[in-house]
Amino acid sequence: MSKDFNISNGVMLNAYPDSIGKNLRDMVTMLQMPQFKDVFSLFYVLPTFFNSDLDRGFSVIDYNLNEDLVSKNDLKALEKLDIQLKFDIVLNHLSVASPQFKDLLKHGDQSKYKDFFINWNTFWEGNGTMGDDGVIIPKEEFLNKLFMRKSGLPILKVLFPDGTEKPYWNTFYQQITYNKIGVEDLIKVEGLTLEKAELICNKVNSAIQKNEDFTTLNFEDNNHFKNEIIKIVNQKRSYLGQMDVNAKSELVWRFYEETLQKVSGYGCKILRLDAFAYLHKEIGQSNFFNKPGTWEYLERIKQIAKKNDLTLLPEIHAEYGLHLHDEVANEGYNIYDFFLPGLMVHTLEKANSKALITWAKEIISKGYKTVNMLGCHDGIPVLDLKGKAVNSTYNKGLLEDNEIEAIMNTIMERGGRVKNLYDPSGNKISYYQVNATFFSALGEDEQKLVLARAIQMFMPGMPQVWYLDIFAGKNDYEAADKGGNAGHKEINRTTLTMQDVEEGLEKPIVVNQLELIKLRNTSKAFSGTVRINETSDREIDIKWVNENEFAHLKANLKNHTFTIDYTEDEVVKTMTF
Repeated sequence: MSKDFNISNGVMLNAYPDSIGKNLRDMVTMLQMPQFKDVFSLFYVLPTFFNSDLDRGFSVIDYNLNEDLVSKNDLKALEKLDIQLKFDIVLNHLSVASPQFKDLLKHGDQSKYKDFFINWNTFWEGNGTMGDDGVIIPKEEFLNKLFMRKSGLPILKVLFPDGTEKPYWNTFYQQITYNKIGVEDLIKVEGLTLEKAELICNKVNSAIQKNEDFTTLNFEDNNHFKNEIIKIVNQKRSYLGQMDVNAKSELVWRFYEETLQKVSGYGCKILRLDAFAYLHKEIGQSNFFNKPGTWEYLERIKQIAKKNDLTLLPEIHAEYGLHLHDEVANEGYNIYDFFLPGLMVHTLEKANSKALITWAKEIISKGYKTVNMLGCHDGIPVLDLKGKAVNSTYNKGLLEDNEIEAIMNTIMERGGRVKNLYDPSGNKISYYQVNATFFSALGEDEQKLVLARAIQMFMPGMPQVWYLDIFAGKNDYEAADKGGNAGHKEINRTTLTMQDVEEGLEKPIVVNQLELIKLRNTSKAFSGTVRINETSDREIDIKWVNENEFAHLKANLKNHTFTIDYTEDEVVKTMTF
């Protein structure tokens, strides 16, 4: 492949470094198996490839190799397999444990990274009212424009060595852990006897263990010590968090320069810009894809990427009716096809191809360069399919609201979990995605899954394949229940052993998918042009042609059977499923 990728041919694997076995070495071992020969051209390795601590990799500490999971020999082995790499840069945030934030915590206002992150109160100074908890509440007209990914204000209050607490902008995940206190921690409280200290410790530690609010505890005749006790408990807390960076700081851009150079050195060819639309923040504007600031930042990243021979893939979830995907594509960027997963479920459940074909024709007519998927490390997008009121005009979605609700209800009846969006008061305002394996979303129907894979392989754009889907993974409820705040995602992230892989390769559902993926990855036809042939809504007819080579899918949506006629060195062959 050339340095400037044409997002059309080749198939991309998507997995964590330890999704198969214990580390990337085991994944490489799988890809070296004869059954995987020529199946994939690229590998999107999720960011536990780097050092991270929260949100399964998306809270990056630094962009060095995570040596517990990855080695330079693994990268050489992938290069030998002619598999190119795609990575993430998480533009919007870094971990609390990053060197930059740790330096800020240690040195406070004297830190060189003082302005690397966004002090919430500094940002909103003069544009809100200070609350009782020491956090500024922005004026209502500003607050109402904020796009919330969780309930409450998007902040994490962190404790500095001098005992002060400061709120920092934290759009995504955080995890605060209150650690048990001991009698030795309370010794410095003047007037507190050893006996009383033991009673207080027992009460506080019991509340912490039960995840109860220790600030509401009644210490009875020791209540006059309460403020000091709470202060001590807070001083012993630890936290994880994805801290939003301040892109107005030149130090942040120097960090981006270093990071893009670093990932290019690892062999990266495609760089996914995670959460880029949240990066530009301006008082009086939305904190999501505000303009022109977002475009200016994106252009600046693009220039850095060019110097490092990287193709950018901006990641953006928004309603179809907003047409942000259109704007990003019109600027010449490759885009994610977040519409396909929901459309695929709708198509197969309703035995109706109209919506999916409408979208496929739009990709072709507008010349979008897309990466598509069925399952992925995240959920099945549903918000993306909606229409949207823009000014005085309502732009239709790819599906009607009742059709989207039907998708959600179907997947949830089959065990899926829902992720929602919230307003600044913590009220749910919209659903965001449904979390399930794609196989479980389809009712664990093997014929449906193999048809979905075939359709994906014939869609315009580069197909990205979630490792678990290949092996027809089912919803992992135990992992989801244990996962805490982000548990809904763990339903589709089951780690497979090498034995699981070997046993899976004996199953038709796995063998058939690999056959379809290999066809897409190797056939010259898919480097040509694609035509959507007219047929009834109960069928799908897609043909790719490149000079004398072709690949032709005909599918029956009522019984989920399909055939593929294709050429191999101009010899016509047929697959029937």
